[in-house]
Amino acid sequence: MDKLIAEIEGYASIFNVPDLNGDIVAPGAFAQSLKKNTKPALLYQHAAEAPIGRWLSFREDARGLFVKGELILSSPRAREVHALIEGGAMDGLSIGYQTVRSMRVPSGRRILQADLWEVSVVTFPMAPGARVTRIGPVREDYDAQDYARLFTQSVRIPSSPTPAGVRTRKRAPALPPPTCGAGARHVVEAAKAAAQSLSV
Repeated sequence: MDKLIAEIEGYASIFNVPDLNGDIVAPGAFAQSLKKNTKPALLYQHAAEAPIGRWLSFREDARGLFVKGELILSSPRAREVHALIEGGAMDGLSIGYQTVRSMRVPSGRRILQADLWEVSVVTFPMAPGARVTRIGPVREDYDAQDYARLFTQSVRIPSSPTPAGVRTRKRAPALPPPTCGAGARHVVEAAKAAAQSLSV
């Protein structure tokens, strides 16, 4: 349980606001893509050879595409990114995508549908409002096997000794399972035997 991670979240894309190229992303543009590809990559500066973690959830709301994920800090680059975000030196997010449907608008394009490939932490986001909104502290990553070990470890509680002079009752023995065909007579006899064992 020595895997270190840090949570990261923010807006990867802002709806209905032109980016620096003049492109506007329409609400719902990523809905179809996220049904097909639920795990777009978490990269650094759009470099395919530089993954720094994983995205865990994507949500389109009234403002834009909100993402939550984890930086995997066993990567030196991820540790550097975490330090830069915590220090306020970098907080941009940017999307890598392929346009499926769009229309011309005065500023450029209005993107109606796009396939989302990746979301990167970047120095200069194309959409100025696409920013990291929270970076978590470094913590250990517990996977399913770690949780299983934690919850299946038994804790033995020593029994307290019986104080002197205190009389304890004997516990009735468990009723034996009825023999096939014994019927009610077997149950009555077993009950009588249990009652007699309690007499002290």
